[in-house]
Amino acid sequence: MAWDPAQYGLFEAARARPGHDLIAALPPCKPATVVDLGCGAGKLTMALANRWSAAEVAGIDSSSAMLGRAALLDTRVAWELGDIRHWTPKAPVDVLFSNAALQWVEGHGTLFPRLLRGVAPGGVMAVQMPRNFASPSHTLLRQVAEDGPWAAALAGKLREAPVHDPAQYYDWLAPIAAHVDVWETEYLHVLDGPDPVLEWTKATAMLPVLETLQGAELADFMERYRAALAAAYPRRADGRTLFPFRRLFIVATRAS
Repeated sequence: MAWDPAQYGLFEAARARPGHDLIAALPPCKPATVVDLGCGAGKLTMALANRWSAAEVAGIDSSSAMLGRAALLDTRVAWELGDIRHWTPKAPVDVLFSNAALQWVEGHGTLFPRLLRGVAPGGVMAVQMPRNFASPSHTLLRQVAEDGPWAAALAGKLREAPVHDPAQYYDWLAPIAAHVDVWETEYLHVLDGPDPVLEWTKATAMLPVLETLQGAELADFMERYRAALAAAYPRRADGRTLFPFRRLFIVATRAS
C-alpha cells in the first residue's frame, strides 16, 4: 500500500507511545543483532539502536517513502526495503521487534511461530498490534464500504478481525518459547483538530479505500464516513476528541 509519511505523522506522539511501551517491556539483554520489522519512518528503530549502541540494527519496511524518511535519521541502522510477509533472517537474531505492522499480514497461526523460530535461543520477539477492529472507527468504515455504489469495488478489502484473541497467540508461541507474556492496553487518545479520527484512519485503516476509489466517488465516501465518525466520536467541551484504542502486546523469549 502507498503509505504517506506526512499523514501518518499527524498524531506521531500518540502512535509512538505503544511502541515505546513495548520497548520498556523488553527484558534485560545485550543483543548483538536487532531487527525492526515494519519500521516505518524509523523513530522506534532509532530508540532500539540508542538502547543497544553496540548491536547491529536493521529496519525493514515495504514502503520506500517511509524508508526515505528513516534514512535521514542515522546511518548506523541498515535500512532495508522488503516485504515483511516473506521475511526470514539470514541468521537467528537476538531481538525481533515489530510495532503496528503484523496486523497487515495474513496467517498469524503460521507467521508468529515462524518468526519466533528466527530468534536465537534466549532471544526475544516483541510485537505490538492494534486490536480495535470492533470499535466504531473500523465498524463504521466497513459499513460505509458495504453501503454505496463502491461496495463491489471494496468487497474483501477491509478485513474484519485480522488480530486474534490474546490467548490464541500464547497457544501458538508457547510450544517453542521459554516464556510468553501477552497483554492488552486501551489508550484514550486525546486528539486535536477537526475530524481527527478521520485523519487518523486515513493514514492506516482507510488505505485500501484511498487506493481503490477516486474523484467524486471517493469524496462521497469520505463525507459519509466523516459524518458517521463525528456522531460516534463527538467533540468534548474543550474542543478535543477522545479516541479509545486497544492494542495487543506480545513479548516471547525463545526456548534454548
